[in-house]
Amino acid sequence: MTDAVRHLNKSGRLGRFYIDGAWCGPGGRDRASLVNPATETVIAEIPLGSAEDVERAVSAARRAFPGWFRTPPAERAALLGRVHALVLERSELIAQALTTEMGAAITYARRAQVPLAAEHLRVARDNLADFPFISQRGKTAILREAIGVCSLITPWNWPLYQITAKVGPALAAGCTVVLKPSELSPLSALLFAEVLDQAGCPPGVFNLVNGTGPVVGEALASHPEVDMVSITGSTRAGVLVAQAAASTVKRVAQELGGKSPNIVLPDADLARCVPLGVAAAMRNLGQSCSAPTRMLVPRARLDEVEALAAAAAGEFVVGDPLLEATTHGPIANRAQFDRVQMMIETGIGEGAKLVIGGPGRPEGLRSGFYARPTIFSEVRRDMMIAREEIFGPVLAILPYDTLEEAIEIANDTVYGLGAHVQGTDMEKVRDVASRIRAGQVHLNSPDWDPNAPFGGYKRSGNGREYGREGMEEYLETKAVLGFYS
Repeated sequence: MTDAVRHLNKSGRLGRFYIDGAWCGPGGRDRASLVNPATETVIAEIPLGSAEDVERAVSAARRAFPGWFRTPPAERAALLGRVHALVLERSELIAQALTTEMGAAITYARRAQVPLAAEHLRVARDNLADFPFISQRGKTAILREAIGVCSLITPWNWPLYQITAKVGPALAAGCTVVLKPSELSPLSALLFAEVLDQAGCPPGVFNLVNGTGPVVGEALASHPEVDMVSITGSTRAGVLVAQAAASTVKRVAQELGGKSPNIVLPDADLARCVPLGVAAAMRNLGQSCSAPTRMLVPRARLDEVEALAAAAAGEFVVGDPLLEATTHGPIANRAQFDRVQMMIETGIGEGAKLVIGGPGRPEGLRSGFYARPTIFSEVRRDMMIAREEIFGPVLAILPYDTLEEAIEIANDTVYGLGAHVQGTDMEKVRDVASRIRAGQVHLNSPDWDPNAPFGGYKRSGNGREYGREGMEEYLETKAVLGFYS
């Protein structure tokens, strides 16, 4: 039993939800097994919520909304500040939980999953310092007001990171929330609920109900007392949520799938940008919706790119996520492991050149959802591995002959979440970035910016998260004419 499971078992909270400021038992008897992806063993049983649990949580959030909405921004900021501090204080326990529930290497959980999640809370707090909730336009006052009760549906790949990216700005805006984390990664969500409770969050402002998408997710999306639903997940899941929400005409924010291109321009420093591109494509085992999993390179430099990419992937250490030397742990769950294996086999069957990796587990690993970091080259844009989101450690290298062709290939996708451009002529790099249809573009592998709005074009969703724009998603606009005389 891991530290996180032991902690939640001892407190009795592993089998409970957090509703109206209290830990309470589920209304039904349905349960799900939590499987450690590194060992394929069941480590806990968690309750799955019902429509009755959703009703209790939404009712609590509705009752709490009028008071929280009128709380001064400084008080909301103070709560977020306490939550931020407590997340950092408990970072090791949370990191251990993430490693246990979705297989993140412990070093990566400590270095990225937890601290980056905390940054969303800090940014939400800081945005309250000077946000113009009221502004003047002639004699009219423009008010930005909380939209109301929000359902937040989060995924298993970046569990805490996606929770804080929604909860932080929603609470900052003055909304009350009901969180449905993935039933595949409930531990970090329960620990986060403990943090909210310890920080003194007023009853009903934050609520948590574990459960499945078809039951809890659908109930939250269709509930008439929910004013907005925000989901991060697959495009298919986003469509289902939007359909469920349509009858009540509520706002729907969706951060969905991606197949992000990484355009390597002819003048790029390959020794720098290719290893960084491989690392970015396979960060978090490739289980990132914005991962640049299509590397577009000049055909004349394809051999050089392949050698550099293979060398970079060969440095990865895949294995027990609790070992400090491990860089990449297992795929998060059985279904995703099976899909990754199927897509690798598909790439081989389509005739793509296998540069490194391939199907099966890495040598010496006989159990656990471990996949081999895999790179294909000579990939055509019509191949399945170039068009479908794989969500695993698989990189496709596509050669191009002209810059116009590279931009055309980059935009030849139903997605538009992220993109990367590499080159030394910054005027050219910026011009290429302006021609890519994606919500966020990275030039020459910059540092992550928690204030940079994040979201997609096309089937990658709508709305934005992170930064000031992330909070604005949870606000309505009201015009009060004659306010100023």
